[in-house]
Amino acid sequence: MAIEEPKFTVVEKSGSFELRAYASRVVAETLVDGSLDDASGAGFRRIADYIFGNNTSHRGGNEKISMTAPLIIAPKANKAASEKINMTAPVTMQQSAGRWRMYFVMPSQYLLSTLPTPHNAAVTLRELPESRTAVLRFSGLAGEEKTAKKTAELLAWLKSKNITPIGMPELARYNPPWTLPFWRRNEVMVAY
Repeated sequence: MAIEEPKFTVVEKSGSFELRAYASRVVAETLVDGSLDDASGAGFRRIADYIFGNNTSHRGGNEKISMTAPLIIAPKANKAASEKINMTAPVTMQQSAGRWRMYFVMPSQYLLSTLPTPHNAAVTLRELPESRTAVLRFSGLAGEEKTAKKTAELLAWLKSKNITPIGMPELARYNPPWTLPFWRRNEVMVAY
C-alpha cells in the first residue's frame, strides 16, 4: 500500500546519501519530552489523534478521507464537526532544548488554510518553505545510538563536500512499529 510522501527532487545521489530539494509543505507538529522512544510514542499518539479526527473542519460536517496507512482508527463523535486526514510518511523528529519536535507532513491536497483546526492545543499547524536537505537513508531500528552514528556520517559527508548545514539534524521514520527491522526505512536529514 503506497503512502504519500513529501515531494522532492534528487539534486545529487552518492550511495545512501542524497541532496534533495523539497517543495513547501504543511505539517502538524507537537513538542514532547522524554527519551527518543518515549517521545516517539507520545508524539505519534498526539498527532494521530488530530489526523484521525480530533479537529474541527473548515468545511462543516464530517469529512472522512481514505486511509493511506495500515493503521485504522475511527474518530470519536464530537459536538464540533470533525474530519479524518490521510496518514503520510515520514514521521520526523528533532530534539531541541531537552524536548522533541515531532511532525507529520500533511497530504498534499491540503493548504494551511484548509486543514481542520486541532482540538488539542499541543498540536500546531505550519507551512515549511521550500528547502534543500541532505539525507542519509538506513534500515533497521533507529534508536538514539544508531541515529547519532548515522548523523555523524551524514555531517562528515557534507563536510567532505564543503557543504555547511543550516539546521538541526532530524530523524525520519517511514514505517509502522510492527515492520521487521530489516524492512524499515529511516533517514537522518539536515537542511543546508
